[in-house]
Amino acid sequence: MTDKEKLQNVKIIVSDLDGTLLANDGSISERSKKLIRELHKYDVLFSFSTGRLHSAVTDIAKELEINNPIISLDGSVIVDYPGGKTIFESFIKKKYVKKAISYAENYLLNIALCHSDAIYYTEHNSVIPKTLNKFGARYEQIDSYDKYLDKTLEIVFIGENRETIKFVTDKFTFPYTIGCSTSFFKSQRYKGVFYLEIRKAGSNKGKGLKRLLKYLKIPPRHAVVMGDWYNDISMFESKAIKIAVANSIPELVRRADHVTTKTNDKEGAAEFFEMLLSAKKG
Repeated sequence: MTDKEKLQNVKIIVSDLDGTLLANDGSISERSKKLIRELHKYDVLFSFSTGRLHSAVTDIAKELEINNPIISLDGSVIVDYPGGKTIFESFIKKKYVKKAISYAENYLLNIALCHSDAIYYTEHNSVIPKTLNKFGARYEQIDSYDKYLDKTLEIVFIGENRETIKFVTDKFTFPYTIGCSTSFFKSQRYKGVFYLEIRKAGSNKGKGLKRLLKYLKIPPRHAVVMGDWYNDISMFESKAIKIAVANSIPELVRRADHVTTKTNDKEGAAEFFEMLLSAKKG
């Protein structure tokens, strides 16, 4: 089967947002919007898989006139848009949320609880909105975490003591904790600040893609995935057609079926949309 024939069979595009579909200023080009609307006429659905919270992507979904489920928080949540029906959610066990809050209090770490609608923090963690950059997310200060232990999708620790953050990271891995995945990293923006993100194990973009396609009854070979960063690698391990924009990391480029000549800031996504539209027109 030729590349053109593969593209003619495409039923859905699932794209990353930041660094892929969006320009560096967070905007979507008018050219991309127009092409996505044109592809709708050929029955090509458009969705995205992002590390953002669901509440931080609804404006983008509205702007693109999306009418199908979208994947957020790196596969932890799949919600239909604009209907709002939850297809999948991956909550952290309540006992582990309590455990995290206890560690934060004992080791003087800042902590926030991420839900699909907002990021919650207390007065003692008031630095959270300033130091936790979750694109487009809504932050809400609360009196206590007690009423927010359920439906927590992600726990975020922030601290300046690397060894303390590493210690807590170890406490949320096997054998101390079962069923959680951790991500420890240094801030690129704030000197001497470290982060720890905790989610339920098994939540990633690749599994989110598999769940989305199963729900829509679309074979992976009839899907396109687009990305640029490490959290997109799991999508690029699927049987979907894999498109990397020019600014993508080498690990993604090696897995890609096609790499655009343009970066995200130069309408790299639109470059592929035009290629797909051309194939659809025959």
